[in-house]
Amino acid sequence: MKSFIPLPIRIPQLVKWWYPKWYIWDMPKKEKVLYLSFDDGPIPEVTEWVLDTLLSTRQAGSRNSATLDSPIPATFFCIGDNVRKHPKIFKKIISSNHAIGNHTYNHLKGWQTAKATYIENTQLCEKEMSKIAEKEGKKLNFPLFRPPYGKIKRNQAKALRKLGYTLIMYRIVAYDWDENTSPKQCLENIIKNTRSGDIIVFHDSVKAYKNLKYTLPRAIDYFLKNGYRFEKL
Repeated sequence: MKSFIPLPIRIPQLVKWWYPKWYIWDMPKKEKVLYLSFDDGPIPEVTEWVLDTLLSTRQAGSRNSATLDSPIPATFFCIGDNVRKHPKIFKKIISSNHAIGNHTYNHLKGWQTAKATYIENTQLCEKEMSKIAEKEGKKLNFPLFRPPYGKIKRNQAKALRKLGYTLIMYRIVAYDWDENTSPKQCLENIIKNTRSGDIIVFHDSVKAYKNLKYTLPRAIDYFLKNGYRFEKL
């Protein structure tokens, strides 16, 4: 049976144009740079496997870096309730020096949630993450936010911007969670559609684990061999 992809793998330029400029969809650069991001964690085994994979894979340092050989950096958009349930894994993300993002406390769908509730839920997630980070001697002073499902009302987005959040979207959807997408197709979709400067969204969730385990190391290896490097947001 053929896999069915309900939405584009690569978010069209028209979508990027339609939304206000303060939604960040990609980071255009002349250099061959990509941005890995992971939504929905932290989750036992899954997030830990992702962290180990990133740590064990090395890339050459950037022009502005004194490090000649470094792990793959990424950005993790965490769900507050998962942070509460699995603080040790969240601490591991922090200690690995990856970027941290807010994904609401309860993975709320913005289109179905009142603005006040949405903002309150987001702030609750920030509070949970900050509490654990401070215990580790670190401060989350670069508030990134990604709306669950990629769905958010403009008034919610405007309110978050006023609170200092940077709204991060994505250009490449891995479809790692989709049961109709095979691991091989997941990899092929990413390789075929990714361009320099793209933000790629994976999911460190139980549902996505099968496709993620196959796709992530192979995708990283492919892009490194083709002259790309990875940066965090």
